[in-house]
Amino acid sequence: MRIAVVNNFFPPRVGGSAHMAAALAAKYAQAGHDVLVLTAEYGQAPAEEERDGYRIIRLPAAKMPKLGLSIDFDLSFTALVPGNRRRICRLLHEFQPDALHLHGQFFDLSWLAGRYARRLGVPCLLTVHTLLISENPWYRSVFRLLDAALVKPMLRRIDPHYILLDKLGADYCARRYGTTAANSTHLPIPIDTEFFDRAEIHAGARENPSIVSLGHVIPLRNRLPLVEALPSILAKHPETKVTVVGRVYHDEFLHRAEELGVRDAIVVRGAVPRAEVPSYFAAADIVTHDLNGGCGTASLEAMLSGTATIASAAADNYPGVDLRNGDNILLVPPDDPAAVAEAVIGLLDDPAWRADLARRQSALVREHFALDVVAKHHLRLLEAACSSTTSAATGYGRRS
Repeated sequence: MRIAVVNNFFPPRVGGSAHMAAALAAKYAQAGHDVLVLTAEYGQAPAEEERDGYRIIRLPAAKMPKLGLSIDFDLSFTALVPGNRRRICRLLHEFQPDALHLHGQFFDLSWLAGRYARRLGVPCLLTVHTLLISENPWYRSVFRLLDAALVKPMLRRIDPHYILLDKLGADYCARRYGTTAANSTHLPIPIDTEFFDRAEIHAGARENPSIVSLGHVIPLRNRLPLVEALPSILAKHPETKVTVVGRVYHDEFLHRAEELGVRDAIVVRGAVPRAEVPSYFAAADIVTHDLNGGCGTASLEAMLSGTATIASAAADNYPGVDLRNGDNILLVPPDDPAAVAEAVIGLLDDPAWRADLARRQSALVREHFALDVVAKHHLRLLEAACSSTTSAATGYGRRS
């Protein structure tokens, strides 16, 4: 097959969506398929390169202005750059894909590529990543409006087959976009176990109890439950330090930490190269990131790494995966600082249980979320989509 992978976010930009798209693209190429990646330019990354057996093209993009908001939306839009619509059409026409794998339901690059594919009858998969939700009433209203007025109508025009990563995302998409069992498939989040197995670890000495919270700080993962749990944690373990790793797009947690008098217990590292992530996990006693609902890539990678991890997913978050609270995962209710404090203190008080939990969490990820296994599920879905296309779509590859 000829597969076009499309995502505004792609390495060297860090983040779960970017790394997932890159990992799957590499696996598609490794399986013998021709792969083209379309993404937005980022930093000093080359406009075009080849890696891991596939080709990457980074399109010129305009950065979203901050607009005086407290959230720094680090988004880049390709549609705003003159000529990009023609570039995308030309690149896809030259590549002549059998299928597209789009990442991110509200990215303009996914919309542009998806609409082009729809016109030509080329099947599209769309993986839904970040959900437009927030505890802040103002942002919640804005996100609902964006979903209803912009995202949903565009997705209807693209008509993709949705890949849903967990129950939270499935419920959200059914409610916001009207997805059904007929146009969606549940697939686990793919975790690159090989990357962590071969990673070079530089773990520092654990002089104090250490909590690592790794992942970009956004309204959906705002760190407020952890900050509000800190007074109780510090009362029992006063030397505890929290290291926040990831770009801070939403800094409300720092203001709250100042109000509670716990700011000195928090270290903000910002975004780090992916190669350093395993070392941060190895240096921690506990990792916690998803405390506003869900259990995403960063939490699963922490579990894989062998560090006890706390998340706020439901026990049935991953269809077909048996999550057993306190045994192979440690779950707390969303946005519940008291539960977070209790979980953290329990882990710090009982190193033996912490180690046993960490081992079982790692085994869970290897069994159900390993990239090799999940990539094969994606390829079977792509092959099925290609085999069911119309004769008009089949003729697409021979058009001049």
